[in-house]
Amino acid sequence: MWIAWIEFDLLLGDVHSLKEKRAIVRPIVAEVKRRFDVSAAEVGDQDLHRRARIGAALVSPDRAHAVEVLDGVERLVAGRPEVDLLSARRRELHSED
Repeated sequence: MWIAWIEFDLLLGDVHSLKEKRAIVRPIVAEVKRRFDVSAAEVGDQDLHRRARIGAALVSPDRAHAVEVLDGVERLVAGRPEVDLLSARRRELHSED
């Protein structure tokens, strides 16, 4: 069994309040969950209105599938015009590690 996750550090565009931030972050998280059937959430920088950290995680029977899903999630987030992807950190672990 493989456990894999990815965390994104995002810079939001013309955002002046936490309410505007939520209007950008929530749809991204919802689309990641819907399209890739992973767990996803805002995982950091909740009190900063121009920065966001979003994480996604999954459990997979093989590493290749986990990597494929994480690649897709990264492409989706990086392709969103309303955010700038500053960094993406990922990790894959086997259950026997």
